Amino acid sequence: MIRVLLVEDDMGLAGNIIDYLELEDMVCDHAANGVAALTFIQNNPYDVVVLDINLPRLDGLTVCEKVRGDGNDTPIIMLTARDQLENKLEGFQKGADDYLVKPFDMPELVARVSVLAHRRSSQVKRLNFGNVSLELGDELASVDSTPIKLSPTGFTLLKTLLQQQGKVMPRQRLLDAVWGEDTPESNALKVHLHNLRKSLVQANANIEIKAVPGAGFCVALKVDQMANEGLGNTLSPNKNKDTDQW
Repeated sequence: MIRVLLVEDDMGLAGNIIDYLELEDMVCDHAANGVAALTFIQNNPYDVVVLDINLPRLDGLTVCEKVRGDGNDTPIIMLTARDQLENKLEGFQKGADDYLVKPFDMPELVARVSVLAHRRSSQVKRLNFGNVSLELGDELASVDSTPIKLSPTGFTLLKTLLQQQGKVMPRQRLLDAVWGEDTPESNALKVHLHNLRKSLVQANANIEIKAVPGAGFCVALKVDQMANEGLGNTLSPNKNKDTDQW
């Protein structure tokens, strides 16, 4: 099921959009201003954000820029009545993935949401999770702003998992994302994950790569870090022997 955050201060329009998206089996949260939008985005995982530009308290362009500055790669569709080319270019420069001019047809919005929901934004230049950061353009990894050395494959593995933070990535999807059609040896993923985990531990990273039995892999805050932040451990400890438990 696709989860959407709608950021729109026109309550009538917002109600119509929410009703239509829910008819399409999409779950939709709503924020009526830019400050509330940032709170929603920081505390909840979304597949797509539908973001109006003209908002009270904090405009949509600033919201988009702050989201990208935080390393969040959730796809963003800008909604606006501004239809000039320079307006669209400004939206893309701030980190938007798509642009829809008001008034618009609801089926078109649904189609755009559906397409973006199955990928992550390419507008992000940095990924952050816990005390780990990745600079995507330079392919640099750091823990607490101190660079750490990763192999090219290790960097790609970590990037792929961080792009799905909060979600479990099936083993085959992880293989496809890292190696594509060049299927590696049977134990290649195991070896690279082991080396990546070792590098994170040596650098005192407060995140770890977990194997979820029968499901795949994900990144999560370490248990002590989650306790410090008052969070529950949402993943069960890996006690079973499982083909994905490396």
